[in-house]
Amino acid sequence: MKFVDEAIIKVIAGDGGNGCVSFRREKFIPFGGPDGGDGGDGGSIHLQARTGLNTLADFRNTRSFEAERGGKGMSRDMTGRSGADLTVPVPVGTLIYDADTGEQLGDLVQAGERLLVARGGFHGLGNTRFKSSVNRAPRQSTPGTPGERRSLKLELKVLADVGLLGMPNAGKSTLIRAVSAARPKVAEYPFTTLHPHLGVVSVGQHRSFVMADIPGLIEGASEGQGLGIRFLKHLQRTRLLLHLVDVAPCDGGGDPVRDAQAIAKELEKFSPELAARERWLVLNKTDLLPPDQRQSRCAMIVQALHWEGPVFPISGLSGEGTGELCRKIMARLEQLQPPADTAEAS
Repeated sequence: MKFVDEAIIKVIAGDGGNGCVSFRREKFIPFGGPDGGDGGDGGSIHLQARTGLNTLADFRNTRSFEAERGGKGMSRDMTGRSGADLTVPVPVGTLIYDADTGEQLGDLVQAGERLLVARGGFHGLGNTRFKSSVNRAPRQSTPGTPGERRSLKLELKVLADVGLLGMPNAGKSTLIRAVSAARPKVAEYPFTTLHPHLGVVSVGQHRSFVMADIPGLIEGASEGQGLGIRFLKHLQRTRLLLHLVDVAPCDGGGDPVRDAQAIAKELEKFSPELAARERWLVLNKTDLLPPDQRQSRCAMIVQALHWEGPVFPISGLSGEGTGELCRKIMARLEQLQPPADTAEAS
């Protein structure tokens, strides 16, 4: 299924039912008086976060959602039937904006969380409501009010503890396959990852974290080059970033230092806050280097980058170093707080 992380939908709440004008007509009761009932309230529309959904693809074909309108009031003081509310399921991590004003209406970050996006119309009043000592036979009623109508922009940001970033073919998909049950596509050509993958990494009983693999970034990604710009926002909910660098590019086709610096610049252009988030350097594909050159090669890259944070030489293919990396990640996550946007939303 094609991954879709943005969608525009239209929601139309139900109109309120009209009030009724009626008079009691029974044998031997010539002046029965008014008995018109109120209308029913219109149905409202809610969005609800639901597990098991990881894309907004369902909204490609169904773009309009309409709740039931309220029933009309009836004689004998009978109230019209209220319209049924409509609940629309969305993936956990969905942000909701008013498409016309750009106002953020909500952020559903927990399963089962609901958001009212269109309120149903209020019921109209029957003529019984207007009876008084000076108006014993009112012939007036009120119509139900219209339900709210809105165009909504839905935007999905996946929920993960750890985000992987790096150039295409840096080995992100290979790493997530090695440490979790996720099975993203792996091949010898770039851009094999076309949409985010989530994997649960277990490091012991009742200790696990979620890792997100996004499409590879290239220079100019923050201006729309390549595939990564659409998915950079998925890293905004992560608490820790792993910057993967290929230490042994095939055929000498890349410079690890220049590639790492280019990714850092794109991150800064996209979001200074995201660029300031804790980031670990992961030097991948060390198995492609001769054993006597691995340490010197990694040291050269770290020195050239002036890197002062944690560094982990690994091989995603053979699994070398991945166990220690995951244990250190788990220990660090237990110390970190959720990122600001997620904490405020919850």
